[in-house]
Amino acid sequence: MIGNSNYNTIPTCWVDGELRLAGLDSRMIGLLRAIEQSGSLNQAAKQVGLSYKGAWQIIERANNGAPKTLVSTATGGSKGGGTCLTEAGRSLLALFTRLEQQHRQFLEQLNRGLAGDPDTVLLLQRLVVKTSASNQLFGSISAVQAGTVNAEIAVTLKGGEQVITTLTQTSLNDLGLKVGDDAVLLVNSADITLVIDSGSTRYAARNCLSGSVIRVQQDEVNAEVIVLLAGGETLAAMITQQSAQSLMLTPGVSVWAMFKSNTPVLGVMPSR
Repeated sequence: MIGNSNYNTIPTCWVDGELRLAGLDSRMIGLLRAIEQSGSLNQAAKQVGLSYKGAWQIIERANNGAPKTLVSTATGGSKGGGTCLTEAGRSLLALFTRLEQQHRQFLEQLNRGLAGDPDTVLLLQRLVVKTSASNQLFGSISAVQAGTVNAEIAVTLKGGEQVITTLTQTSLNDLGLKVGDDAVLLVNSADITLVIDSGSTRYAARNCLSGSVIRVQQDEVNAEVIVLLAGGETLAAMITQQSAQSLMLTPGVSVWAMFKSNTPVLGVMPSR
């Protein structure tokens, strides 16, 4: 059964990064904030997921590297001791907080600029698609042929090859597909058949893509064959070791990758 999906959940935060100030990272600042709130190094360490010894080591490095002491620790006494930020420590924390706000605004500005460039968004969307399928082929919908029960969708890849996939009429209506939409085809490696001469035998597979072998990895039972298509995409096909040997598949050998129209999972990219 073919499944289909709409990739509207792809994140729009393309640029991200951690703010560091003179070697002080978010973990150190988090520890300072926790100390300011709790007044206890032990409690602060627990809040930020550090051991007491680890927190002490961080504080010691910060104090030794700063021109003024950032954290003051008192032991014993009538109040049982405690840990607190010095004036220099509070000033540093306030500075970092201001920089964090400016850092977030800077990243938001960068992401808004990227979101306004359709070509960049399309590139980034393709880079972040993650699935369990072995193969992802990107292209655009070039034809939609609706039937009584099922529909045939033609997707043209960037190398000009055309892949036909079928889906139910209900899925077609749910996805709202139209010619020109950006699409991704997900194909499992086990669903691909490799042949070395597509003209010598008749096959029921609707899709037949030409390419050349670039790598073969074998174990005791199976062989994974990586095929380079004309447009630069690669397909991974999982076949038996015996089949790989009988076809004499080695790097450079020309092959045809075949799969049925009900094999690919069709996904449509968010509208630009």
